[in-house]
Amino acid sequence: MHATPPRKRLARRLTTTAAALAATAGVLATAAPADAGTHGRTVDVQLLSFNDLHGNLEPPQGSSGTVTEARPDGTTKAIPAGGVEYLANSLRTARKGHEYSITAAAGDLIGASPLMTGLFHDEPTIEAMNKIGLDATSVGNHEFDEGRAELTRMQRGGCHPKDGCAEKGKTFKGARFPYLAANVLDEKTGKPILKPYTVWEHKGVRIGIIGLTLEGTPDVVTAEGVKGLKFADEVETIDKYAKELDRQGVKSIITLVHEGGMPASGAYNFDCDTPGAGAGISGPIVEIAKKVTPKVDAFVTGHTHQAYACTIPDPSGAPRTVTSAASFGRLYTDTTLTYDRRTKDIVRTPVKSTNGKQGAYGNDAYGKGKGGKPASNPRTANHVVDRNQPKAADMTALIDHWKKLAAPVADKPVGYITADINGRGSEAYEKPLGDVITDAQLEALAPADKGGAQIAFMNPGGIRSDLAFKASGGEGDGVVTYGEAFTVQPFTNMMQSKDLTGAQLIAVLQQQVSGPNAAEPKILQVSKGLTYTLDLTKKGADRVVASSVKLNGAAIDPAKTYRVAGNEFLMGGGDGFPAFKEGTNKRVGASDLDVFNAYLTAHSSKAAPLAPPAADRITVVK
Repeated sequence: MHATPPRKRLARRLTTTAAALAATAGVLATAAPADAGTHGRTVDVQLLSFNDLHGNLEPPQGSSGTVTEARPDGTTKAIPAGGVEYLANSLRTARKGHEYSITAAAGDLIGASPLMTGLFHDEPTIEAMNKIGLDATSVGNHEFDEGRAELTRMQRGGCHPKDGCAEKGKTFKGARFPYLAANVLDEKTGKPILKPYTVWEHKGVRIGIIGLTLEGTPDVVTAEGVKGLKFADEVETIDKYAKELDRQGVKSIITLVHEGGMPASGAYNFDCDTPGAGAGISGPIVEIAKKVTPKVDAFVTGHTHQAYACTIPDPSGAPRTVTSAASFGRLYTDTTLTYDRRTKDIVRTPVKSTNGKQGAYGNDAYGKGKGGKPASNPRTANHVVDRNQPKAADMTALIDHWKKLAAPVADKPVGYITADINGRGSEAYEKPLGDVITDAQLEALAPADKGGAQIAFMNPGGIRSDLAFKASGGEGDGVVTYGEAFTVQPFTNMMQSKDLTGAQLIAVLQQQVSGPNAAEPKILQVSKGLTYTLDLTKKGADRVVASSVKLNGAAIDPAKTYRVAGNEFLMGGGDGFPAFKEGTNKRVGASDLDVFNAYLTAHSSKAAPLAPPAADRITVVK
């Protein structure tokens, strides 16, 4: 989610029209049979949505390719999920029998993508979304990985300005769906760089769709990626364009916002509703949803890679659905919006949101309500994109085509492992793969002529995948290919080393759990030799016990200078770590991907593969 250097795609010009509509305020109603509600005063409009695909066209590997399901007996089950072949089939199956159906996304469709699409600046991902029938998406922070010009190319098409056309004689045509960027403004003109909204219309039914990203995008993207741009407040922006749509007669409005929350449970079928409060979810989206005008009827959200389908009251107290479908195409959300032809608005019905699982061939089994009883009147649900269903043939052909083009680079072995090395998914703050990555960075930048680093840090959001012993497509013998390594470190951020005082070093560690990161800690991965205690019984910066911070067994001296390494995003203060910006005597090294590959090659072989490290550098007190 969070590391972003200028190296990937962005979107192009939205072809959007703003037309007159009529409606008032409301959202979601009781799910009806597929052929119901198509005549008379009301009509059911199906809203299918997903978010944070990040170019995962093939099934994600390791923990990134599963979702957690809560079972009636209190246990949980990991379900393999994701892959655009299955996502396309799931969406197409869900649409059957629904004359009125919208498919929308909440950003980060591209960026931080696996090699098969990342190598081609995510053109394959846009091609897949065209085929899948996407009607609109908001931009996310990762749509700015390669800057505004590349985002515009994603929308409008054309060949890459430096790398040229991905295939000889073929020009990239761009997205057939609009990228919406209501709060992304040109610093000079103050106007949105892409369309702020679009209007979906079918047989007189009109739905306004506003799209935007989080105001804090500059904090999670490299400075180059957002150069010349300003990101406006989410609530003010949504209210502005909801009012504009309303003036045009568009009364039914949904918002796609690349900002999210954290549910109290990691299970995709967790019931996050507490009547009237939405207390089962926390984070920025809660306050946004509570403040945005009642003219908006539903929110599709993203960014946090979490799964939820919650009801949060709008300022008038009326229920309003807020959903997110995890990430990587592992889930999709199916929401029923009941449209009143007379008022031209969505009828909001105070029924519970529920989560469900889509089984093979699209047989839905809605999740359980409180006490293990089936929830009544389901109107919105998250469904698993499981792999026990037919693959969409056009997506298989698309993947095979681009894999063949990428194969000479992607299939090259760079290392060997004995077992899965997890970088995501577990509840532990310290990840084994985080230890491997920081050790690789330290080794590369430790020589005096390379920077003289003594310590290396890695932001957790920059680790995009596990290293799986058996890749999803894969060889199953512990071989790590260049493509798999790229999936873990797709940004090609350049490495840097700087001088930091011991006091600044301790401040970095304390910023993991204070300031912008107080509510949702961002625990950095640390290289060998650095140890400390994280005491979760305390609050704020005190959760990092300053006296416990040691390097090779010696306490950090606040007055002493240390050489610290990290990627350019982190060293530029990204992810809420301004203390890194205070460092001096900067030296630039190789890319993070290059040093990761070099380490895997130097420290593993077929005869002596690399084992997962112990992950014992951070002592956690709960």
